[in-house]
Amino acid sequence: MLIVLSPAKTLDYTSPVTTDVQTKPDFMKRSAELIGILRGMSPTEIGSLMKISDPLAELNAQRYHDWSSRHSDKNSRQAVLAFNGDVYDGLQAPAMTARQLDHLQSHLRILSGLYGVLRPLDLMQAYRLEMGTRLPNAAGRDLYAFWGDSVTATLNKAIAAHRDHTLVNLASEEYFKVVKPSLLKAKVVTPVFEEWKGGQYKIISFFAKRARGAMARFAAVNAITKPAMLQDFEEDGYRFEAAVSDATTWRFRRRIAD
Repeated sequence: MLIVLSPAKTLDYTSPVTTDVQTKPDFMKRSAELIGILRGMSPTEIGSLMKISDPLAELNAQRYHDWSSRHSDKNSRQAVLAFNGDVYDGLQAPAMTARQLDHLQSHLRILSGLYGVLRPLDLMQAYRLEMGTRLPNAAGRDLYAFWGDSVTATLNKAIAAHRDHTLVNLASEEYFKVVKPSLLKAKVVTPVFEEWKGGQYKIISFFAKRARGAMARFAAVNAITKPAMLQDFEEDGYRFEAAVSDATTWRFRRRIAD
């Protein structure tokens, strides 16, 4: 069983690092290709491409300038500790034990616009490059063309190392679009998290993101290797609802108040 998550826009490079274990990304040369393209753009062009403010565009132009293919303790940190958005608030990786991080390293992959695929303890440098960005490159007009079959092939390799060949999709639609189901040698299960609001159950982005991270944490803390065991997830009041689920979409619902 392998879980995939999206990365986060918010980054943390100041909090203490809680593990000395680190690995290197698989696609460093390809990441360098993208950095080369981005370095050729002005902050104004970056802002227009990514639809971000001038200060953010300036910040990321500097990040691309500073980026080095030589990742070390001085300029990088482990991906699961660097990402700091809603998903990672739910994951709580800094509070994990060495054993839990080891399980995460084996059973989790983070999809990335710049790095393609990251293991939790892969070193990464600060960047912003969402998977949906239409960045022209030698392979086509966007990052989906750039990464092609590479991400899927890497996931297949990771899945093959486990007895259960299931991919648990806890990533967003934007990021999971880089995975090619026709080439994936695994069954895909997508957990969906819904809240009761306005007389019906619906997905609320903020809560859904946190729940995805919390489920990944649940898998690591309990050393889960079979996807069916994820149906026992009841963190923050969610419960698996078999009546509205099927073989590929598992719905978890909670009703905090009417």
